[in-house]
Amino acid sequence: MRMKQSGRPLCRRLSILLLFALFLSGCRSDGSPAHREGIRIGVALYQQNDTFISTIVSHLESLARQREDDSGLKITLNIADSRGSQATQNDQIDRFLSAGCDVICVNLVDRTAAAVIIDKARNADIPLVFFNREPVGEDIMRWSKVYYVGAEAGKSGVMQGELVAEAYRKNPAALDRNGDGVLQYVMLEGEPGHQDALLRTEYSIKAVTSANITTEKLANDTANWNRGQAASRMSQWIEQFGSRIEVVFSNNDDMALGAIDACRAAGIDPLPFVVGVDATPPACESIRSGELKGSVYNDSPGQAEAILTLSLALAQGRNPAQLLEFDDEKYVWLPYQKVTLETIDTVIPPDP
Repeated sequence: MRMKQSGRPLCRRLSILLLFALFLSGCRSDGSPAHREGIRIGVALYQQNDTFISTIVSHLESLARQREDDSGLKITLNIADSRGSQATQNDQIDRFLSAGCDVICVNLVDRTAAAVIIDKARNADIPLVFFNREPVGEDIMRWSKVYYVGAEAGKSGVMQGELVAEAYRKNPAALDRNGDGVLQYVMLEGEPGHQDALLRTEYSIKAVTSANITTEKLANDTANWNRGQAASRMSQWIEQFGSRIEVVFSNNDDMALGAIDACRAAGIDPLPFVVGVDATPPACESIRSGELKGSVYNDSPGQAEAILTLSLALAQGRNPAQLLEFDDEKYVWLPYQKVTLETIDTVIPPDP
């Protein structure tokens, strides 16, 4: 996430800017009194039991409490779990609009469904912040008060492929266990048609082949970002291919951990070279234990920080470009980082 100023730690810099905005302003831009009863933010989630999404929510709640303590401004987060249903999420958005939320943050179930939500919010003049699941570009441009916070999925795929290529260059025999000069792999994909799944799948393999490493796909299938589904898919592949599986690419960490679960259950030792995306807390534990070989850090604290900063600015009718730097005036992109056993304590320091 790029900020307008540099030279101070992110959280401190944002807190200073926000406190300045909060305390020096007694009115909205339209001259009405600022929120005497606080700011209400509706948060609609595609599925709260998704490990990465639940991590963002945890950071968001913690940051909101911190901002309340720092500023004295009451911040209410109304969090709704859509449980994978776009119809349910649309109903939740309707309730947020009826309740007069100041801002609505949406983690879409279906990225193609954004237009309906945007039109409803525009009619009510309530700003929207989409996050983690990027709407179609044309929809983002439908209204000036629509924004997106997230990370560029294709880059995570590239980094995941680089993790495999770097490990192969360092010790080819550790990955190419049958010594045929080819990496035999399986691919666990997120839900069908999801942009992040498509891009991570494509770019991870491109990054490996671009490093002049020959690959052979044994199988691929969707597991809908879910650990249990991934374990089931992997169990089937183990029965079919056995020790021929040398590398497991997974579009996220939950599915990567599911693949490891299946390998354990089948008594496979050593494990295939398994890589994921997100660097969630459970994945970091697995990396430190040596089972998950690598992941790509998806900055959940940074996303939560940007979501809250953007929401508070919009709720007060302020120009968020004074606090955050945007691409195309709409997008706040957070960077990815590669995570391995060697780098994890630098990228994600362990809790004290």
